[in-house]
Amino acid sequence: MEIITKKINMKPIEFKHQNVVFAKDQPEYQPLPSLRLDTPEGQVISCWKLSFKERLRVLFLGRVWMNLMSFNKPLTPSLLATNRKELYSHPDDNIKWWKKFIY
Repeated sequence: MEIITKKINMKPIEFKHQNVVFAKDQPEYQPLPSLRLDTPEGQVISCWKLSFKERLRVLFLGRVWMNLMSFNKPLTPSLLATNRKELYSHPDDNIKWWKKFIY
């Protein structure tokens, strides 16, 4: 099998609740804005933006591929989602949208 390194347009993006950026000062890697949760599992959540072409591909094919580097160690559990609330909730989620304008 051959590893193909092709330009991927999907990019990790900054988001409202992020509290850390991994690989910030490592030029060999792409910085990864993330939310590190203080949980027993040590969850780390990131948000990715797809290009228009990638969005069409997902729309029509319904598939996303993931490459994880394990460095030949046991693989950590991973999860992909299209909705943030499937991964974590935030106290702001309980405020009705119209109350955000009042406070």
